[in-house]
Amino acid sequence: MSHKPTIIGLALPNIPWEDRPAGCSDVLWRSARNPILPRNLIPSSNSIFNSAVVPFEGKFAGVFRCDDKRRNMQLHAGRSDDGIHWTLKNERLEFVQTGDEPFEFIYGYDPRVCWIEDRYYVTWCNAYGGWPTIGVSYTYDFETFYQTENAFLPYNRNGVLFPRKVGGRYAMLSRPSDRGHTPFGDIYYSESPDMVYWGRHREVMRTAGGWQSTKIGAGPTPIETTEGWLLIYHGVLTSCNGFVYSAGAALLDLDQPWKVIRRTAPYLISPQMLYECVGDVPNVVFPCAALTDAATGRIALYYGAADTVTCLAFCQVDELIDFINSNSM
Repeated sequence: MSHKPTIIGLALPNIPWEDRPAGCSDVLWRSARNPILPRNLIPSSNSIFNSAVVPFEGKFAGVFRCDDKRRNMQLHAGRSDDGIHWTLKNERLEFVQTGDEPFEFIYGYDPRVCWIEDRYYVTWCNAYGGWPTIGVSYTYDFETFYQTENAFLPYNRNGVLFPRKVGGRYAMLSRPSDRGHTPFGDIYYSESPDMVYWGRHREVMRTAGGWQSTKIGAGPTPIETTEGWLLIYHGVLTSCNGFVYSAGAALLDLDQPWKVIRRTAPYLISPQMLYECVGDVPNVVFPCAALTDAATGRIALYYGAADTVTCLAFCQVDELIDFINSNSM
């Protein structure tokens, strides 16, 4: 089956993929293999979730959130031949410091990985002064990781880079927050000439009703398409039993990504399967990475479930864009 050349990017013929199950009418469908990463894949892990993967040397590599058995939040590197079966290092990442003053590693969680120009950049929720901000590092080989300056002051989370410069500057989405579990949060856009100094901040999206009424945050690296930047993001509802994390999608202007073209009113996916509803933090679907194949329009979405395991879902880009356009707020 041929598809419109909607995704602006490279072909990925070995993208993980499963056809839509018979009888399923959802625009996004779950892998029958879920969860693809169990919580105890490595000896040190209590849970493995909210992690990011990218194509690497004809195979796949990534950075994974692994909360250890002390319940400390750690980052681990991993490799896979097929994007499904993973081998993770049991020891957490050790960063090579590039600045004049070394950073003390206190915790790291919810990483994203993005190829820009000649290297893979890793952003994550990093502690500075004991409080959350956006850490930045880069790697060429997923063996050595070079830590640079934090992008922002505390308090901030969900730092997600764009895969190319916009208007000649590096670009990042983030969600200013607080010291705790943040019962609020909107998505903002920032620019940098050098990946060190960030400014020109712009509001992108605010919370809305229902599943995205408490807070929202960017998910995977935005996907460049002919219709705009395709952003998959999480939204949070405060229920009588606590937070419920779901995911939706939006289209952002290619030249001015702080301008929203359209945004889904209904969610794409919400906690409904047992592995999404039951775990260390119940009722969480949290996307952090997406693989794309420009030749077929296929998207493979990696997401954390119940802050415990890592799962996979699939969609076709033209169907997803049609869904956004037909179900916009």
